[in-house]
Formats: sequence, C-alpha cells, structure tokens
Amino acid sequence: MITLRPVEATDLDEFFSHQLDPSANHMAAFGAKNPSDRGVFDNHWQDILNDRRITVRTILSDGHVVGSILAYHDGEAPEISYWIDRSRWGQGITTAAVGQFLNEVTERPIRARAVADNASSIRILERWGFQQVGETQGFAPARGAVVRELILELP
Repeated sequence: MITLRPVEATDLDEFFSHQLDPSANHMAAFGAKNPSDRGVFDNHWQDILNDRRITVRTILSDGHVVGSILAYHDGEAPEISYWIDRSRWGQGITTAAVGQFLNEVTERPIRARAVADNASSIRILERWGFQQVGETQGFAPARGAVVRELILELP
C-alpha cells in the first residue's frame, strides 16, 4: 500500500541514503555534485521544509519510507519533483505516489521536468496526462555534463 504523509525529521536519513546511489543520481541528473556531503543535503532540505510555497510529502510503501515528492513554484506553474529509492524502482510506487499527490495538489497547469533519457519517469508522467510542452538544456551536476531536459505539463 502506497501512502503520502508530511515529512518527519527522521525521514531525512532515509532520503540521504537514497541519494547516495550512483544510478539514481545519474537518472535524476540535477542532484548534488557531491551526494555524500551531508551538510549540503541538510541545508537543501531545511530550505525545502521552511518554504511555505513548497508542498512536500514522504512516500511510504507498506509503512516504509521509500521516497519523497514535492511541488514548488518556480515560474508560471507549480512543478513537481520526486525521488524514489532505486531498490523500489519498477514496482508501481512512483506511479501511485504521483497520482495521490496530484489529488492533493490540484492547481493546474502543473509541470514536471525529466532528463530526456529518463524514459521511466517520462512514462509515469504521461500516464497521469502530462504532455511535453518544451525542452531545455542545462548543466547536470550529478552527470558533470549538459543534458537535454523535457518539460511536461498537465493542463
């Protein structure tokens, strides 16, 4: 069973362990340049948790912390972002979490971004009705390279 709840302080240790996975960092691309720097991680999460414009939830699978999902305003529409423990990829957890989150965060349009080679994330977003509305390129610290990023929108 997949559920969402507000982030608790103890969740951050689990989130930190998720970001240490090299494959997950590669797919996310825009994570920290040095994912093992706990100080940078803690500062980043304090900024998220202290910003009232950000809606953030912990994703639970059968009561276990498996990731996070959030929506923030950075332009004309809110944008969602999520991170799931790589050991849980391919189990439908992200798909279910995105659906639940979209029921909670109802402002539309809402956007998401995915590196163009992250087919799984793009497929999840498209399942919920997101459509590509643009693309951009940006430097991805986790890859140390410029990547193509798709911009998707749910009208």
